[in-house]
Amino acid sequence: MPFIMRTRNESAVYFEQKLDVTNAYAFIARRAAEGGPKLTLFHLYSYAVVRTLVERPRLNRFTSGAHLYQRNAIELGFSAKKSMDERAPVVVVKREFSPIATFDEHVATLLDGVAEGRSLKASRTDQELNILLKLPRRVLSWFVALARWLDSVNLAPHALIGPDPLYASVFIANLGSVGLDAAYHHLYEWGNCPIFATLGRVHEEQRADGSVRKICTVRYTFDERIEDGLYCARALDLLREMIEQWTEPPAP
Repeated sequence: MPFIMRTRNESAVYFEQKLDVTNAYAFIARRAAEGGPKLTLFHLYSYAVVRTLVERPRLNRFTSGAHLYQRNAIELGFSAKKSMDERAPVVVVKREFSPIATFDEHVATLLDGVAEGRSLKASRTDQELNILLKLPRRVLSWFVALARWLDSVNLAPHALIGPDPLYASVFIANLGSVGLDAAYHHLYEWGNCPIFATLGRVHEEQRADGSVRKICTVRYTFDERIEDGLYCARALDLLREMIEQWTEPPAP
């Protein structure tokens, strides 16, 4: 299949999922009342993504050149604003998550990543980019071409790709945190991240029985070369069940 669908965007499938997050918000409110760390839907959703990748490991793959590889770690890329000022830059962070971490351990790892992204100190990725962008255009073009070739044969050094958020199992963009609806994000040809998920702002919907539920739309872009659509759909059903039935965090 990689010989026919040669690039990620040529192989992209788009999917929309509406999640009832009423129970999730009740859990967040209860934790706040107990005096724990401030939680958001992003913390719960990203934990559910990790649990889903543990239960459905064939989604934790990537393509490199004409080959398909199974990852040996669960890594999430995510973005955060330096501040709520609309002029503030967006930073991207990558973290590895243990398949046996508890929810509280997962949140601690996330908070560490967000703190790093929002600190005044430039991230390792930013430091590397600042160096590369100072190179003459021809040298930079040669370097990027070499890096792409090494990546295509799965020989890119860890020092180059290790901290890069585009080399991740899933990239999550929480657009709802800045008041935006979910969007379908393109896949990057740089890196090997095969799944982008964007969370939209939470809104209320009234049901036929008169109840009011909190709903969040999530939109996915998925490189179907890593696995067929049915396997992915079943994985999303599992993720939906975890989020919608959330009274306590799913056990690792």
